[in-house]
Amino acid sequence: MRPLADRTKGLVQSNIRAVTLMLKDSGGINLGQGICDMPTPPSIKEAAKKAIDEDESIYSYYGGIDSLRDSLVVKSSTYNKMPVSSPEEVMVTVGSTGAFVTAMFCLLNSGDEVMVFEPFYGYHINLLQVMGAQIRFIPTRPPNWEIPFDAIEKAITERTRAIILNTPGNPHGKVWTHEELARLLVILEKHDLYAITDEIYEYMLYDGRAHYSLAALPGAFDRTITISGFSKTYNMTGWRIGYAIGPEPIISKMGLLADLLYICSPTPLQHGVAAAFKMNNRYFDDLASAYDQKRTLMCSTLDDVGFDLSWPQGSYYVLADFSPLRDRLKGFKDDVEACQTLIQKARVGTVPGQSFFNNPKDGQSFLRFCFAKELDVLQSACSQLKEALSSTRSA
Repeated sequence: MRPLADRTKGLVQSNIRAVTLMLKDSGGINLGQGICDMPTPPSIKEAAKKAIDEDESIYSYYGGIDSLRDSLVVKSSTYNKMPVSSPEEVMVTVGSTGAFVTAMFCLLNSGDEVMVFEPFYGYHINLLQVMGAQIRFIPTRPPNWEIPFDAIEKAITERTRAIILNTPGNPHGKVWTHEELARLLVILEKHDLYAITDEIYEYMLYDGRAHYSLAALPGAFDRTITISGFSKTYNMTGWRIGYAIGPEPIISKMGLLADLLYICSPTPLQHGVAAAFKMNNRYFDDLASAYDQKRTLMCSTLDDVGFDLSWPQGSYYVLADFSPLRDRLKGFKDDVEACQTLIQKARVGTVPGQSFFNNPKDGQSFLRFCFAKELDVLQSACSQLKEALSSTRSA
């Protein structure tokens, strides 16, 4: 048999999916994959059902239905404070991943260099590698995951094309400050670079922090593609509806690429999501409050059982260092073993830290926990962790 295309080399199942499969055998609780197991708001489901009943079943315009794009113009110009003035600067995509893929195809040639901050979101890296991009990793370290601007400057070459950032961050919950974004913009302008910002956790913020969009800064919009989606905010990861915001010349090309790749997002589900913009803003206050309660439960539990961690500033993940456990517990030699130990002993799934670092050794003392669960499920998981880690002693 002839070999497959070179771009498939090195592609393997992600650790996140592997953990999900292992948990099926143990009947455990999955705190690995960010799947949001809470219910989708009823008004959104009803609007989608209505669209199906009314036979909204044909292709939409590849950029999305008018009502959804119009609503995204208002949302992006008010909440995000971006200078968006036209639906032509908005496109609806198949998940935020669809926005990322079309942005990369639009902006990058094979061999172009892209800067990515680590710890990173693995799908960004895998997709860049499939596209033939050269990745330059910019490390950040706990406890504050501060941005090393000098390292960014030193890493830029004549082949550097774009910088990717994720705020609030997955896997560590880092929230970029306004000052950090302003410093990054200086670098972007100095070297004429694009920025792709993944802001899908924008409503999940803690301790009074605010979400800032890079594209809202003066002069940034024309070189920034902002991607986001509805999966996390409205508990609909399987609906696969995302979007991109940016200057019309780039968005129009991304739309044409989307048409080639998948034609359009599911039409009746777009109508369902459009109903989200009619919901009371109290929804977002309740969302933030509920996640803050879950963050406290998750992080307090990990603190109590001996993990070393920085409480996330945003998103719904905790990247926790388990190295303090090695002195008193067995099964924590590295991140893979620690992940297996928690599945076997606590029936709780996590993600090995190496999933988020270029050099696996940099992540070998970390596990990522996701607290996007129903409160009673999360309480059960935390109880199981406490019981297992107080009884599993070194031989």
